[in-house]
Amino acid sequence: MKRKLVIIPTYNEIENVAKIIRAVFDLEGDFHILVIDDGSPDRTATVVKNLMPEFPDRLFLIERRGKLGLGTAYITGFKWALERDYDYVFEMDADFSHDPADLARLYQACEAGADFSVGSRYCDGVSVVNWPLGRILMSYCASIFVRTTLGVKIFDSTAGFVCYSRKVLETLDLDAVQMKGYGFQIEMKYSAVKLGFKLAEVPVIFVNRKEGTSKMSGGIFGEAFWGVIKLRFRKIRAKA
Repeated sequence: MKRKLVIIPTYNEIENVAKIIRAVFDLEGDFHILVIDDGSPDRTATVVKNLMPEFPDRLFLIERRGKLGLGTAYITGFKWALERDYDYVFEMDADFSHDPADLARLYQACEAGADFSVGSRYCDGVSVVNWPLGRILMSYCASIFVRTTLGVKIFDSTAGFVCYSRKVLETLDLDAVQMKGYGFQIEMKYSAVKLGFKLAEVPVIFVNRKEGTSKMSGGIFGEAFWGVIKLRFRKIRAKA
């Protein structure tokens, strides 16, 4: 059986973290979880620590000091996974906006021939539940902007529900990734496609969080906008 790791970055997710961990471990397929917590004041990390004896060798935790950004959390997790010989590495939010049951569908898409797969809100219409209309329009238009500016056929470039095969993460120069917020998601997908890796977009239904608060901000959106412009003129190179 292939070794599969789900990376879940957290910041103040005490309402959700135990439930999402149990939901993933209830699935078939022997998924492992790495929680990367950025010093949550609400003691999210303590909840994870208390669960670790219940799930030995399957639940892991990295604690960082302060909010260092979504992108740096994932880069830390990717390197951790590569060092421990995982075959597939997943990105997933803690707030149940991504259905844990869809992890199996992302995995199956890669096993069927894709190098990486994306849980896509926009490859089959618009599949978003309980989001304000303004945020749906912003997200959908952002994906159109990315496709037009970068010239790549990715319908949901900002998606945070992703499965990467080991060979993608080994090939990408993770230390060269520049964006730290949601623009990180765009940069990773674009870089993988430019380096010749095959993408599969798997239609999923994205549900707005019921508990906790969103981490989206104007600064994150601005970084993504200008970062895409810069990406258009960057040469994407594989890791030396």
